[in-house]
Amino acid sequence: MKYKISLFLLLTTVLFSCQNENEKRLAENAKEAKKKEAIFNNINKGWTFLDEPINEISESQLNSWTEWREFIKEIGEKPRKTIGAFQKKSAAISKKAMALNNNIPAQFNQPQIKSRISILITKIKMLDLFIHLSTIPDDKVVFLIQEINKELISLERQMDKIVERAKIPKEEGEADFLKMLDTTRAIPSSAPPIDQNNIQKVE
Repeated sequence: MKYKISLFLLLTTVLFSCQNENEKRLAENAKEAKKKEAIFNNINKGWTFLDEPINEISESQLNSWTEWREFIKEIGEKPRKTIGAFQKKSAAISKKAMALNNNIPAQFNQPQIKSRISILITKIKMLDLFIHLSTIPDDKVVFLIQEINKELISLERQMDKIVERAKIPKEEGEADFLKMLDTTRAIPSSAPPIDQNNIQKVE
């Protein structure tokens, strides 16, 4: 009889322990699901890229730059439903951003444009890195999206400056003067070196 009571108590304890473990696990799963939902909602809310040109001046110049058009199209398509969709989109944006170094139109193939493209690519790569972490720092992801938008504005404004500068007519003879100036800078000084020993002191 004592054996049966002990066995019953043991089984009751095991069942109670298992029930507690299951409840604990369910509570943890619910907490994790809620956390993931909050991360998704924050990223979904903050995922807004500037996919329209800030000025029409450079837009016409960029029509022939396929890589730029494809990049702008990629950032303009917002993913839906899951964090996995955002991760996939981030990887695609990163790939398109890397291609911006290719076939830059001659008018924009300048150091100030290239440096801005380089900064843009770096920030997009950081976004792609953060969004693929096991615990996603959603605030950093949203912050990087804002930073990427700032870099896009900076890049487009620089393009507009180049287009505007090209429209300014040069004065007659200015092109020849600038060419001559560049040529004289390239010619090394032909004056003989000064011999310090031959310099006479003035009494």
